[in-house]
Amino acid sequence: MEEDKVVQALAALAHPLRLRVFRALVVAGPGGATPGMLLEGIDVPATSLSFHLKELTGSGLVTQERVSRNIRYRAAFEQMDGLLGYLTENCCAGEPCAIDARSSACC
Repeated sequence: MEEDKVVQALAALAHPLRLRVFRALVVAGPGGATPGMLLEGIDVPATSLSFHLKELTGSGLVTQERVSRNIRYRAAFEQMDGLLGYLTENCCAGEPCAIDARSSACC
């Protein structure tokens, strides 16, 4: 993952509400969630949610897809894995990592 994309993703997650929305989408899994579904679990006005979803989508951490009359948002697990990989790339100072990559994979 390129450094500028990492900075953009971290900036998007550096807001408490966006972090909660992203975590909710991770929990929702590959099926994602509509804004209405997200509003049920997060106490925020719809206009604020829309703004924060736009920021997360712009960072590449969230994708959106129109399904009939709704928009379904999903966590971009590949991007999330890329971000985590970038952050932990040199975590063991060049030594083999003590964490088994298969057990730490998200999906």
